[in-house]
Amino acid sequence: MVIQPEPKKDEIGALVTMLQRNDFEEKALIIADRGFESYNLIAHILEKPNADFLIRVKQSCSAMREVAKLPLCELDCNISFTITTTQTNEDKQNGYIHLQVPKKSKANSKTRRGRWDFPSPYPMKLRVCRFLLDNGEFETVATSLPPSFTLADIRELYHLRWGVETAFCDWKYTLGLVDLHGKSDAFAEQEIYASLTAFNFASRVCREVVVRQPKNGVYAYKVNFKMAVMLCKEFLRTPNADGETLLKEIARHTVPIRPDRQDERNLKVKGFAGFVYRVAA
Repeated sequence: MVIQPEPKKDEIGALVTMLQRNDFEEKALIIADRGFESYNLIAHILEKPNADFLIRVKQSCSAMREVAKLPLCELDCNISFTITTTQTNEDKQNGYIHLQVPKKSKANSKTRRGRWDFPSPYPMKLRVCRFLLDNGEFETVATSLPPSFTLADIRELYHLRWGVETAFCDWKYTLGLVDLHGKSDAFAEQEIYASLTAFNFASRVCREVVVRQPKNGVYAYKVNFKMAVMLCKEFLRTPNADGETLLKEIARHTVPIRPDRQDERNLKVKGFAGFVYRVAA
């Protein structure tokens, strides 16, 4: 786990740090959503033994130059290019991709933009997969997985990340981890692990709950996780509480499962939460 203060939030840098900390004894697949498209991150994963990546990349004019050149249709191809941090005539003649690195950005630097931790020039090879979604839009991912993984396999693997996304949503909002209540790293780490323990406990309890499904209902039903967390907290606070009673109580609170339901993302600018002071003259 990597803790970063809000003004210096760098998710790509945090993932690079986690890669450097871990030695993967078994095969591991790093699946990342938009926002993790980084030459430096991809190079770190390529250099890591037993690690592969599957990262969603942009497909517009702001995408990686070699990806932006590809036609907007379903495809599965390999692209090769070379990263360089210099702009010599030889680099330009060879068509190298120039990565503008600030002078203060050295290896393992904390500078987010233009960070590059490897020699220059650096050859890179990616597999780019683009598939058509049910809504008629295309989705593009870059991966290091071999051709034995078909385009359908790549699509299914990327879709598996959604369970992690929903788990983080429950962890942040249902467990109340949106805001931390301490300033020190130790206190923040303690609060994160406490919330994670409560999340795992409630999730494990929910797996044991038997939900009765209506015989002629339109939807199937599942446990209301928000209510389950509240009931689990009350269970832990109550001495000599009965586990069977907890399972029955959770089973009373259910929500319908609506497959393929999509809501338009309502993006709002988050304002600064300042402190109000009253000064008496």
